[in-house]
Amino acid sequence: MGEQLTPLADDRVLLGRTSTAERVADILRSRIAEGYFPPGTRLSEDSIGGALGVSRNTLREAFRLLTHERLLVHELNRGVFVRVLAVEDVEDIYRTRRLVECAVVRGLGEPPYALGGVAAAVEEGRRAAREADWKTLGTANIHFHRELVALAGSERTDELMRSVFAELRLAFHVVDDPRRLHEPYLSRNEQLLQILQSGDRHRAEKQLAVYLDDSLDKVVEVYRRRVGQGA
Repeated sequence: MGEQLTPLADDRVLLGRTSTAERVADILRSRIAEGYFPPGTRLSEDSIGGALGVSRNTLREAFRLLTHERLLVHELNRGVFVRVLAVEDVEDIYRTRRLVECAVVRGLGEPPYALGGVAAAVEEGRRAAREADWKTLGTANIHFHRELVALAGSERTDELMRSVFAELRLAFHVVDDPRRLHEPYLSRNEQLLQILQSGDRHRAEKQLAVYLDDSLDKVVEVYRRRVGQGA
């Protein structure tokens, strides 16, 4: 893991003077979501602890927190690994997304809505598409849905979905053609934004439900094929 951990050592400044397991977990969660530690990667206590400059006990507590979030898995006598999702996990992630995201849109109340963050995520996706950066487009897509959830103004909902979206990235990391997976949803994000800007939350909810169902079918199709091939 030597050279691979050099960027992680740069994260040490994020810990500040009061190093806590929660902050270490935040760093590792972000790195996992970025694909820095792909699914199936064994996480070395010595290497990661040394890179971040934290104690073994602090790191183990961070591992425990991320295991509870289903991002890591502890295998007896083998160590801690980034989780490899099963198809059933992907289906459950989308079930949760449908419940939460549609409920947020349904409960928006009277327009206008504070859509600055949603619009910024759409523009982030447009830039990524212009640059043919399909991995970044996938990230922008997740940012779009994170900003949708943020419209609820609920820290608890944001925290719940932060873990769900991090798990979703575990599925995205095994996709062999990210352009085919992510590009069609850029225009659908733009359409959803336009509907919300018009103030029609009922139509937006219906479109979002179909969108998520279509996305689930596509991700499961690709994921089942890749995992079946031992990707």
